[in-house]
Amino acid sequence: MSMEDETCDSLSATGIREKLRYKDAFSICVLESVTSTNTVLREEAAKGAPEGCVIAADEQTAGKGRLGRSFHSAAGSGVYFSLLLRPAYSIQDAALITSAAAVAAAHAIRDVFGILPGIRWVNDLLISDKKVCGILTETSLNIQSGAIESAVLGIGINIIAPEGGYPDEIAGVAGAITDKRDVGKNKRCALIAAVLDGFWEYYMDLPKRSFIEDYRALSVVTGKDICILSSGEKIPAFALGIDGDCGLIVRYANGDVAVLHSGEVSVRVKDRE
Repeated sequence: MSMEDETCDSLSATGIREKLRYKDAFSICVLESVTSTNTVLREEAAKGAPEGCVIAADEQTAGKGRLGRSFHSAAGSGVYFSLLLRPAYSIQDAALITSAAAVAAAHAIRDVFGILPGIRWVNDLLISDKKVCGILTETSLNIQSGAIESAVLGIGINIIAPEGGYPDEIAGVAGAITDKRDVGKNKRCALIAAVLDGFWEYYMDLPKRSFIEDYRALSVVTGKDICILSSGEKIPAFALGIDGDCGLIVRYANGDVAVLHSGEVSVRVKDRE
């Protein structure tokens, strides 16, 4: 269990479980400090841990982001947790896990803190143009069948800025939900529970894609000039919309239209580059 903090309430498995609606779906472990909740949970997955295992931590010393980036995870300033999934869905449907989680996290932040973030395709949540949440899904495939053996969904949310601020390399892009130092009791437990419950509703019938319209409504790139980052290049394009698989529909400068999918590119709004 993590220690009580003057700016955030204590984080505990009991506190999270008390606020869950889908109590039977999850087994929860809260640790004070880990390298990365995704790393720890992937190790448990390899040992045969069942779907629904959740590992949360007060601090990550080597938080992981997409494309090999790190995710700053200071003690007492946010929530960092991972959920083990063993999806029986097709690879195409399972690819929606990250997008469904983004909508669930955005709604959870709204419900707990009263502010609704936007989604920067594909997995970042923004408030006032600053990233407050990152999502990383890491999958393991069965070599023989080609099916997904496990998926570890990791979510990091900045509630308040860490003491001393963010590291220089992310100070211009990282943000937090609130600038208040005292956010009140039970907020971290409530936030994790709200994300888990919201995501589980989508996950139970993932092929239905019931979150797609909300994902589209929350998109902060649709209708804007963007830069696509690919192989070290910045390719200008215009974001036309989000398709039924949460792919980003773009129009390049030469008029060609394409659909971009998770894992292929990282997108930034052009005027923020």
